[in-house]
Amino acid sequence: MEKSARSKFNANFSTEKYQQFLQLLNKDLPADVAFRVAETPIFLTTEFKEKLLAAGNNILQTILQPGFKELTERAIPQKWKVANENDHPHFIALDFGVCKDEAGNIVPKLIELQGFPSLYGFQVKLGDTYSQAYDIADDWTIYFNNLGKQDYTDLLRETILGPYQPHEVVLMDVNALEQKTSVDFYITQQYLGIPIVSLGDIKQKGNQLFYEANGEDKLIKRIYNRLIFDEIETEGTPFDGYVDLRQTLDVEWVTHPNWFYRISKFTMPYLKGDAIPKTFFLHELAAIPADLENYVLKPLFSFAGQGVIIDVTATDVESIKDPENWILQEKVHYKPVVEAPDGGVKAEIRLLYLWPDGDDEPTLAINLARLSRGKMIGVRYNKDFDWVGGTTAFFPK
Repeated sequence: MEKSARSKFNANFSTEKYQQFLQLLNKDLPADVAFRVAETPIFLTTEFKEKLLAAGNNILQTILQPGFKELTERAIPQKWKVANENDHPHFIALDFGVCKDEAGNIVPKLIELQGFPSLYGFQVKLGDTYSQAYDIADDWTIYFNNLGKQDYTDLLRETILGPYQPHEVVLMDVNALEQKTSVDFYITQQYLGIPIVSLGDIKQKGNQLFYEANGEDKLIKRIYNRLIFDEIETEGTPFDGYVDLRQTLDVEWVTHPNWFYRISKFTMPYLKGDAIPKTFFLHELAAIPADLENYVLKPLFSFAGQGVIIDVTATDVESIKDPENWILQEKVHYKPVVEAPDGGVKAEIRLLYLWPDGDDEPTLAINLARLSRGKMIGVRYNKDFDWVGGTTAFFPK
């Protein structure tokens, strides 16, 4: 972490400034941001940024290799498999914990990866607000590959809209405006002009989909998908009460739902490199490691940390009834590298890639970061703490 920028920030920080920052962040939004936003951004050194880039590039080589689809076919639950899958994901997110290696060097370690969109709109506003509220110098940026704000939003537009007009593309989630991430939906709508629809708002006529606007049914040509299908899991039939989106429909996906499963915890055992924790499919584990305290047990088909067993015992491993759907992953020990006024805070940095149709490979564009004092990064593990929550990382241009 860049020490001089951190020292300057902390010296000028006050609770009053943080409250002013939050007021500025929530200004002009339909509702206040529904998740905790941290008091501070992260300031990375160029050296650590380069380590992140190298780790990300190494992981992309696996995703870009011929045969990746065949390798990950088992990752897609049959009941959630959707027709008309395209050739590549439009979004890739790589989560890295900030850790220390055996030699004492600060290094990134992969936590998880997603073939699914993240807060691509909100992070722009968040970076702008940190810069304005705390007077961060112009020679710091949150964008990669020499992108500026306009370059980035142009790339986001190209990725999501493609050849279509804004009214032909919908941002869709199950109950879109009730999601904690709805602030990102609203900001994305501001940038791109696309409508926000809930799953229940979609109508089907033949093999085409429609939404209603101004009393008229509007044809949907492309869905910017923010729906995680697990969220509509019921005891009945999948998509019970909704249009069954698994059908062969005359619609494009950004990104196609199958990529949520292909690029996920399922990919971890296939990855190699210094930034990759040792990971095994549980059903392929030859023997339970003697140092089991150094591993976590994760279900493949869950999200937001649900079902993860942190303090694993041999009994936990042996009692899993569907070991093909679990991984055993080496624990990643976060280093509290971000100096708060009352001590160190752990950090995680998410690299966010955009891959519009027609490009040969994804472009690393922006980042998201999270600060934590709890046992895990998520909100439920950081209640009643300060200097934790969602943030972004700045680094020298």
